[in-house]
Amino acid sequence: MDSIPSIRGEAMHDQAQILRGLMEQRSEAAPADSTTAAPRAHTVTITSGKGGVGKSNLALNLAIALGKVGHSVCLLDANLGLGNVDLLCGLNGYWNLSHVISGARTLREILLQGPAGIQVIPGASGLQDVADCPRAAQTEILAQLEELERSHEFLIIDTGTGIHRSVRQFVSAADMILIVTTPEPTSIADAYATIKSLSACAGLPEPQLLVNQADSPEQAREIIARVQHTARTFLYASVGSAGFVPRDPAVVQAVNQRTPFVLQSPDAPAARAVEQLARRVINLSHRQTVHSPFFSRFRHHPERAA
Repeated sequence: MDSIPSIRGEAMHDQAQILRGLMEQRSEAAPADSTTAAPRAHTVTITSGKGGVGKSNLALNLAIALGKVGHSVCLLDANLGLGNVDLLCGLNGYWNLSHVISGARTLREILLQGPAGIQVIPGASGLQDVADCPRAAQTEILAQLEELERSHEFLIIDTGTGIHRSVRQFVSAADMILIVTTPEPTSIADAYATIKSLSACAGLPEPQLLVNQADSPEQAREIIARVQHTARTFLYASVGSAGFVPRDPAVVQAVNQRTPFVLQSPDAPAARAVEQLARRVINLSHRQTVHSPFFSRFRHHPERAA
């Protein structure tokens, strides 16, 4: 049995070598960056200071809420090595972004068709591995991602937790940064630590704090106000309010049944809160200036060289 993973790994390595060899022989006549005039997705990165705050569930349900009102949405599971978005909505996909890195599959071949017409990219550890590819392979893979981005209106990115370089890399290229916390003191402290880490990065959009599993609107507003005050006082940084999602038994029930709660219980308080968040995201996208595609910024951001 021990030989099977070894054989599979050797095959994957051979495929990757072939792919990289072909790409390294390609002409460099095509420009590396997409034109800023081309249509591109509005990107929202969703992160948190610690696990267990419902971040991935919110990312999935936000994507579906956007899809329900007619927008084309792609959800990228960028929880490197810990992705579980497919489990939350009953999808079963073996192929993921790491297979695109190896050359076993193209990006289009690993896409999963999710609820409400959204598309899901299972991430695994793929994007982390891009940095280890030859430059030509990086260009090819990120070009596939940019092409996918141009075919959607919204790109929702469920990142890992904490202040790791890979998370900052995603956040630094996004149009909207959503930081999720719960009312627990440790969660609030870790959310603030994330804000502190991001405050050192120049040119980022104002991070938006969302309180998940709030017991009341008053509790959520108090938490957000406290974090905003602390950030202004000690970091000289501003933090926006993305509102809150109330504690709701419909969410737990939906997770257990592997069904998004905005579909299973559309009238539940949590579902209505996420739909309100989707409207906020849409309104923000209408106000923001168009920049270069997310994956073009992702590729050239200084964090990649860190």
